[in-house]
Amino acid sequence: MATDASDPPTGTTITLTCGDEWWVAKDEETGVASQGETREKALENLDEAVALHEGEIGRPVTDDDLRGWGIDPEEIPDEPEPLPDFMK
Repeated sequence: MATDASDPPTGTTITLTCGDEWWVAKDEETGVASQGETREKALENLDEAVALHEGEIGRPVTDDDLRGWGIDPEEIPDEPEPLPDFMK
């Protein structure tokens, strides 16, 4: 199927960056990123991370999970707090 070169690309944009020992893959639409020792592993990990982010796999964290990690569920705010400046 031919397309006009002026047609904008469609689909998901993924950025791959190679560091000293790790590849980092980032889904630009969601902002989700993951890493791996190879490009293939970074992309595989990104697929899993995006699926978790979008609720396609995994399960919600329960109060029992929080307690198991030493977190008091009553101390978790109902609404998220604003990010500190260094995290924006």
